Amino acid sequence: MSDRYTQFTNSALGRLLAKNLGLPMPLNLDRYQPGMPVISGAVLLGGAPDGQLTSAAATALNNIQAEVHTYAQDHVSQAVAAAGLDVKVWNHEVDTELRFKALVFDASGITKSEDLVQVYHFFHPVMRKVADCSRIIIIGRTPESCDSPRQATAQRALEGFTRSLGKEVKKGGTAQLVYAAPGAEDQLESTLRFFLSPRSAYVSAQVVRIFPSTTTASLDWAKPLAGKVALVTGASRGIGEAIAKTLARDGAHVIGLDIPALADDLRVVTSLIGGSALALDITAADSPQKIAEHIKAHHGGVDIIVHNAGVTRDKTLANMTQQQWDMVMNINLSSEERINDELLAQGMIRDNGRIICVSSISGIAGNMGQSNYGMSKAGVIGMVQSMAPTLFARNITINAVAPGFIETQMTAAIPFAIREAGRRMNSMSQGGLPVDVAETIAWYASPASAGVNGNIVRVCGQSLIGA
Repeated sequence: MSDRYTQFTNSALGRLLAKNLGLPMPLNLDRYQPGMPVISGAVLLGGAPDGQLTSAAATALNNIQAEVHTYAQDHVSQAVAAAGLDVKVWNHEVDTELRFKALVFDASGITKSEDLVQVYHFFHPVMRKVADCSRIIIIGRTPESCDSPRQATAQRALEGFTRSLGKEVKKGGTAQLVYAAPGAEDQLESTLRFFLSPRSAYVSAQVVRIFPSTTTASLDWAKPLAGKVALVTGASRGIGEAIAKTLARDGAHVIGLDIPALADDLRVVTSLIGGSALALDITAADSPQKIAEHIKAHHGGVDIIVHNAGVTRDKTLANMTQQQWDMVMNINLSSEERINDELLAQGMIRDNGRIICVSSISGIAGNMGQSNYGMSKAGVIGMVQSMAPTLFARNITINAVAPGFIETQMTAAIPFAIREAGRRMNSMSQGGLPVDVAETIAWYASPASAGVNGNIVRVCGQSLIGA
């Protein structure tokens, strides 16, 4: 369903009226189209003294052929030059016309609260110099890995700064915090590429943790999933359809799964992307075994599992039947556990495999009339967090997305007032698209994301609901 308000405010008359009346002015977001570069426009790179991640950031920027500028900081200029980039020093008092598409700051050298002023010194002069749909990325060390309580305190403080900055940048801009544990420097590029690019259009104010991994990926960034097999549940429509198409675009063979009643719709989707269809009810007792048998017989294993299938049966708890409770819990949570258990037991998930779950901001903040749904989606988060360490030891990662208001057939049926509130109650003043969720899942799925584990990333435009 189209957002007519956003369309109107992006017209000349609409912009004028919205500005004069003080109404939200959502911008048409930059979204990825095949063939687009990772980023178009200047990038300002900086860092606190003694930062350990500047070189990794500079290397990633060189690999995407970014136009990189710095302040007059010797340690940053040296890292830029070592990465093979031209050193372009920006003076905000002289170069007044330059607008930056991205700001990248290495905060890993901050070891105490007094050092946090370095963040101010980097961002303060440039905040009026950012372009529309800009990208801000702060890189730090995981507080859990810090050598002292004071260092951990300072690193944790970056989260409040990032979330606040996400609400200030406006005009379709985003802000993210990426924590890299010691030894994970070589795992940064996949995440930096995602957050710098239009693929992350509706993701803002998120905190991502990256861990060391012995897996190194040599891949074609245009087709990072070439040769991979992906299972996507609930793939016949909406977000599931977008996930299937996006993973196929990136080179994966997609096994689309949905209930038998939607088999025709499912086959249309999978035929368009050269995938295969598997129609079954994931809540049936024998479904995990059937899924494993299908994967073994046709593919010998699976690289990516996307648990997208889900339902809502909204009622206040006093009015909810046990059937409504059981259906939501079984589809949204218990079936995922059973499928994981079966595929892991049979060794069907290949080395450097991915389990990716679809949670919801309702699982973070709760929502009236969704006690069953909120519980199931919070359970998904619990599953990710509890399984992450043991799976990582087997060279498998597990992560989740938590969508906010996404424009689908389901949200189109919501009453007008509630639908408009859902669209406007975020930093971008608009709803997201199914492809926004799909692009985030594709980032998780990449072989180069081997260090990204145990994360819950909200795809919600920095919704006012939830953490």
